[in-house]
Amino acid sequence: MASTRRSNRRSSRYQAAGQGVDRARRYPLAEAVDLVKAGASAKFDETIECAIRLNISGNQTVRDTCVLPHSFQGDQRIVVFARDDKAEEARSAGATEVGAEDLVEKVQGGWVDFDIAVATPDMMREVGKLGPVLGRRGLMPNPKTRTVSNDLTATLAELRKGRVEFRADKSGVVQMAVGKASMEASQIVENVEFLIDEVGKRRPTDLKGDFMGSVAMSSTMGPGVKVAQSD
Repeated sequence: MASTRRSNRRSSRYQAAGQGVDRARRYPLAEAVDLVKAGASAKFDETIECAIRLNISGNQTVRDTCVLPHSFQGDQRIVVFARDDKAEEARSAGATEVGAEDLVEKVQGGWVDFDIAVATPDMMREVGKLGPVLGRRGLMPNPKTRTVSNDLTATLAELRKGRVEFRADKSGVVQMAVGKASMEASQIVENVEFLIDEVGKRRPTDLKGDFMGSVAMSSTMGPGVKVAQSD
């Protein structure tokens, strides 16, 4: 009964937030952001996400990283798998925790109190053993996301600026957080524009026809708002 009451309260809030949204209309980006912010009525600072549907086939992939113009993630807990002088470099660059085989054993034991994992190339044989732990959490270091690197100073600096990964899922949708409801609307607009541009640059070379199908936005608890794409 209690869960039903909570569901009804959420439903009422969701319906109220969506009253000003025309589900059939595609809104100019700035207007869409205003609507999403207005619909973020929860008691916490809701995350705002952007979903980009791509016209790609099953054998085509879209995956990369970017640093949004306006960061909103706060401090990231970064662990680095490295040895010797590279371990010292990671510590100097501000890594939360650094280690080699000892850190691998710690993670194997169930410790995953971090947001990002980075590794030097020579550590990947050992880090590969953590696939069952890190893989399902999306934390496995990967050259494609530039989390396997020997330039730890530059890598950690970029990650602290808010470098994030975007990738198309099995249905061809790139979904990524682009801000918080408390941010200025103009900052969210710039983040969305930047993300769309970055995704657009990753068009598969063998793709025929239009690349981007549709763009939509929503907050954690709010309704979706369709976004009109500029020509």
